[in-house]
Amino acid sequence: MKNILVIAPHPDDEVLGCGGIMKKYAEAGDQMYVLVISRGTSKFYSDERIDNVRKEARNAHHILGVKETIFLDFPAPELDTVSISEISKAIADVIKKFNIQIVFLPHRGDIHHDHTIVFNAGLVASRPVEQYSVKEIYCYETLSETEWAAPFGDDAFIPNHFVNVTNQFDVKLKAMECFKSQIRPFPNPRSLEAIEALAKFRGATVGFDRAEAFMQIRNIKD
Repeated sequence: MKNILVIAPHPDDEVLGCGGIMKKYAEAGDQMYVLVISRGTSKFYSDERIDNVRKEARNAHHILGVKETIFLDFPAPELDTVSISEISKAIADVIKKFNIQIVFLPHRGDIHHDHTIVFNAGLVASRPVEQYSVKEIYCYETLSETEWAAPFGDDAFIPNHFVNVTNQFDVKLKAMECFKSQIRPFPNPRSLEAIEALAKFRGATVGFDRAEAFMQIRNIKD
C-alpha cells in the first residue's frame, strides 16, 4: 500500500490534472490524500463562495476515493505575498504526518503564479534528505493554466509519464461535475468536453482510449 499526496494550489486543480489516477490508486487499495494550499482572499471571494467550493471539493474527492482532504489558508491568488519557506514547511508537515511516498505537483510553467509557487514549495518539501519518505514526484497539467503558458521551452509541459485512465474516466467526469461553480460551457477549457478531449489526445499519444499525462520529476528506487 502506498500513500499518495496530490497538492493543489486551488480546489479543482487536482481533479482536472489527476482525477483519473487518483481513482486508479484508490481502486488499488492505496491511500489518497489531497492538500489544497490556498483560501481565496476576502478582496475577491466571499466566505460563502469559499465554503461552497470546498464543499464541492470534498464531494468530488469522496467520489474519487480520497482518504482525507487537507485545506490550508494561504491567500489566493496572492501566494507571492507569503514566504515560500512557510508554504514549504506546511507541505512538509503533511508529508511527514501521512508518510507520503508519491507526490503530484502543479506544473511550474503554468500561467497562474500560484501554481509556480506551489511547485517550488512542494519540491523543497519533498527533498531526499534525512529520513525522507517521498520517492516519486510528478507534475500534472491543469486546463486553463498549463496550455496558456508563454511559448518558451522552460514553461512547456512535456509529458514523459502516461497513465491509462480509460476505466476511471467516467468517474473523473462525475467528480468534476461536483464543481458546479467552476465548470464552464465548451469551448472553455474547464468544460467537460474539453476535459474529455484532452484525455482522448493524451490517450491516443500512447495507444489508450483515455489517459492522463505527467512530467516525472524524480523516481527513486531502493
